Amino acid sequence: MSELDAPESTKPVFDRRKVVVVFVLGGPGAGKGTQCVKLVNEFRFSHLSAGDLLRAEQNREGSEFGELIRTCIREGNIVPMEITVKLLENAMKAEIEKNNGAEGWTDGRGRFLIDGFPRKMDQAIKFGEEVCVASLVLFFTTTEGIMLHRLLERGKTSGREDDNVESIRKRFNTYKEQTMPVVKYYAELGKVAEIDSSRSIDEVYRDAAQWMRKILNKDS
Repeated sequence: MSELDAPESTKPVFDRRKVVVVFVLGGPGAGKGTQCVKLVNEFRFSHLSAGDLLRAEQNREGSEFGELIRTCIREGNIVPMEITVKLLENAMKAEIEKNNGAEGWTDGRGRFLIDGFPRKMDQAIKFGEEVCVASLVLFFTTTEGIMLHRLLERGKTSGREDDNVESIRKRFNTYKEQTMPVVKYYAELGKVAEIDSSRSIDEVYRDAAQWMRKILNKDS
């Protein structure tokens, strides 16, 4: 079943005519977060990082999922989709309530960049059926060599326990095996904007911003 064919009984929480969801995908270190910051500033998106939400949940006092999330992140594995999807849904509700009345956020409207998600096909299907149908996938591409260099540099100051060579290699393998099929799925729906992120930040952003203008004009 495609994301467009969900039965009425699994109607998404958010109406895609009001809520714009752009998934931001690319290998670890492809520059997703950097571009999201710039897009938020210009287009008034809310930037939700699935990884940041999971890391916050693992450290939340009393979380029943904390140890499971911590183990998955350390081993480079993907957290069970039910946890990630629910955290994203809750965060989207909170952002729509918080931003109500702002440009692009009236009458239940919202616009979201969801960074590093979906990482598996089951996540993509579940999110589309239960939360919201995505408008676009921004897919940032570069080489593993460039991504490794960026992550090791980030690891010097990030404090993230997965910014080390062993965890990074595991993340590369997980990405190729489980996330690339997601990109292919959305490409078949005509929803992928592939952008070469080997270039300068400004060059990459120019292309990303062009796609955002197209999507927001189409969905306005």
